[in-house]
Amino acid sequence: MAAAEPLTAFSRWYLYAIHGYFCEVMFTAAWEFVVNFNWKFPGVTSVWALFIYGTSILIVEKMYLYLKDKCNILLRCFIYTLWTYLWEFTTGLILRQFNACPWDYSQFDFDFMGLITLEYAIPWFCASFIMEQLVIRNTLRLRFDETAEPGAPTVPVALANGHVKTD
Repeated sequence: MAAAEPLTAFSRWYLYAIHGYFCEVMFTAAWEFVVNFNWKFPGVTSVWALFIYGTSILIVEKMYLYLKDKCNILLRCFIYTLWTYLWEFTTGLILRQFNACPWDYSQFDFDFMGLITLEYAIPWFCASFIMEQLVIRNTLRLRFDETAEPGAPTVPVALANGHVKTD
């Protein structure tokens, strides 16, 4: 029996993209409720969010793997937040050149060019914590068994200290 393999970078990118897309829709729905008391909870985003979140979280995954033994969680989340601002600004600036940037923060007090705003620092920091602790760490634990038949019952996996045991 072949050992289960870690997910490919593209598979992880896909999961990160879907996660980011979903969170964006949920955040905008919650924001609409808080600001306008809209019980319909209309959440919106753009297809660009799939690329933006998938790529960004895959890069944060690399940061996590490099930083996890070098600094504490608060410093890592601060670094991820800085990265998020840099990535949001860069992708927004590129998309704006094609009149395709789906966000505009110019109505916020502490915005820069309408592409980023300091008002989102705490939400981005909290999202960074959730991203590392729940999304990235669990995605890295997922395994793919290419010999498994779809719909077939799964074979119990031997674990050693919480990790898949290989022979």
